[in-house]
Amino acid sequence: MRIEHAAVYVRDLQGAKDFFRIFLGAEAGTDYHNPATGFRSCFLTFDGGARLEVMNRPGLGDGGSPEGRTSLSHLAFSAGSREGVDGLTERLKAGGYRVQSGPRVTGDGYYESCVIGFEGNLIEITV
Repeated sequence: MRIEHAAVYVRDLQGAKDFFRIFLGAEAGTDYHNPATGFRSCFLTFDGGARLEVMNRPGLGDGGSPEGRTSLSHLAFSAGSREGVDGLTERLKAGGYRVQSGPRVTGDGYYESCVIGFEGNLIEITV
């Protein structure tokens, strides 16, 4: 069994697509819009075939801070090496995103950083 895709609601669908495309190398599929409900979505595909659906709908509320909400905790992306983790972390920081932690070796041996990404979603960057 494999996870087919994960999905996240966002307020700014185009902004989310741009974030994942520019910083994390996603390729955006075709936008979907249901005019009856106002629901919009787009699938983003990453190296190796992993997919993330970004979604929007009318009346979408704020889920609170990434550290304190009960839902998606974080999205983890492999940068392939410690140098890759360091470089991507610096690119995101230069892009105006806040580094929450790292780069560092965690207690369970991972080399990672955590960045508060687009619309407050926590992005983990690991080897």
